[in-house]
Amino acid sequence: MRRIIPFLIALCLALPAAAERKQSFGELDIHYSVFNSGFIQPDIAAAAGLTRSKTLGVINVAVLKTGKPSTAVVGGEVKDLLGKSTALNFRQVREGEAIYYLAQFPFKTREVLSFTLDVRQGDTPHRITFNQEMFPDE
Repeated sequence: MRRIIPFLIALCLALPAAAERKQSFGELDIHYSVFNSGFIQPDIAAAAGLTRSKTLGVINVAVLKTGKPSTAVVGGEVKDLLGKSTALNFRQVREGEAIYYLAQFPFKTREVLSFTLDVRQGDTPHRITFNQEMFPDE
């Protein structure tokens, strides 16, 4: 489990800059990245409880309040270009002081997906929407 955080950080740094994103709401920063689960090494995926597949994506969300990891309630959905919606069921992962949220979602072919994230920290809800192009792992 200890190798998951360095791996995810390295993955975020290795992917194009658009893959890792951040939105700020006052003192709250929400970092999120989307990638193909096939990029993850088998032992890392197993330790994180993720399924590796050419057509399964992963979304990673981290919430920081004044620069420190913070808990939140994270949910959302992903839609394909035809409007088919799939709920994102996040699970919290804690590793040392780090806190992050992971969810997996299916996709079929090279396509642009629309994501909606609902992040509630305390009594304050925040909504983030963005698009991400996904490529099946060959």
